[in-house]
Amino acid sequence: METIAVIDFETTGISPGQGARATEIAAVLVQGGQIVGRFQSLMNSGAWVPPFIEQLTGITNRMLQTAPPARAVMHEVARFTKGCPLVAHNAAFDRGFWQAELERAECEPDAAHVFACTVLLSRRLYPHADNHRLGTLAKLHALPSAGRAHRALADAEVTAHLLAPTAN
Repeated sequence: METIAVIDFETTGISPGQGARATEIAAVLVQGGQIVGRFQSLMNSGAWVPPFIEQLTGITNRMLQTAPPARAVMHEVARFTKGCPLVAHNAAFDRGFWQAELERAECEPDAAHVFACTVLLSRRLYPHADNHRLGTLAKLHALPSAGRAHRALADAEVTAHLLAPTAN
């Protein structure tokens, strides 16, 4: 049975191409419709977190001062997700940070790390939804809350439940 890794990043901005960096990553392994593993870490990339992002995520510059280096975190999450296809809510965003942070960390690419997007999937399956934000879809499907929105592990778990509603 194939294992899928649902990932989520929290970041300092919208695009690594515009200088934004990751501040937190989470990965949730899903196999046979069940969550079978979790990984979460803050990551110190040396980047400054703007006040708006601190407010949105609750991740502060002070928290990141003692976080593990981004390079080490990316090596660890790459090992955790080895051989798994990846899923993200708004995969274009997460894929950009995944690729940029892996490249900075000099991690070997994994051919299995192809991305699927639950936003695109939800647009096809639930065209009647008010919008396709994760919180809106979670309410629509009465998915369990996994914690504060805009924190990587909570968002990855909600995305896993959206993908496999029986996951726990």
